[in-house]
Amino acid sequence: MLILAALVVARGQGPNRLTDAERREGWRLMFDGATTDGWLEITGKPFPTNCWTVEDGSLKALVRTDGFQDIRTKDVFRSFDLQFDWKLLKNGNSGVKYRIQKVDEWTNKAGRQARARGLEFQLADDGSDEIGGDPKKVAGSLYSLIAPVPRIAPKIGEFNHSRLLVEGHRVEHWLNGTRVVAFDTGDAEVRKLMESWGGPLKDEGPISLQNHSSETWFRNIKIRVLR
Repeated sequence: MLILAALVVARGQGPNRLTDAERREGWRLMFDGATTDGWLEITGKPFPTNCWTVEDGSLKALVRTDGFQDIRTKDVFRSFDLQFDWKLLKNGNSGVKYRIQKVDEWTNKAGRQARARGLEFQLADDGSDEIGGDPKKVAGSLYSLIAPVPRIAPKIGEFNHSRLLVEGHRVEHWLNGTRVVAFDTGDAEVRKLMESWGGPLKDEGPISLQNHSSETWFRNIKIRVLR
């Protein structure tokens, strides 16, 4: 009986599962570990199986030669607490975008591209050439705008844990248990910078996972709506 009880507890705490306590607190899974239910291409088209798949209990961004499209939740959110695990390989780059301002579509030699523009929780191998040592582009940053303090080097080839807290104008980025970014979307400088490349900030919207032509795994994606 003790062994059976231990197995039940372990299952409740495994990937893509909620504990009873989490359910009581209002958490819900955004990915069930097996299907793409609840997710669309960023433009609203059906889930793009050409560049995303489900692998080992994770939503996985694929590296392809026929285009890359971001994906988004069907639901929209205003104030929320989002937590997720993610994994990249060496030189990898991805992100989680929110308060999305617009969607860009274009076609180049790599195929059709579709990408969300908005606030971005950057996910990256900090040592990659693409980052180039820019502190505003390392893991945990508000991409291109605010560097993480303290700077926490992510684990490459292993799962990291992130938290994105958005409550009204207040935003926090957490990486592996440490708060690394905090800012106010009402701040004039933040708005000026964001509006210069994406248009007016939105008060609500879907949450988007980026395919940046890097293999990226996402799991344990859960959200608690705050209001």
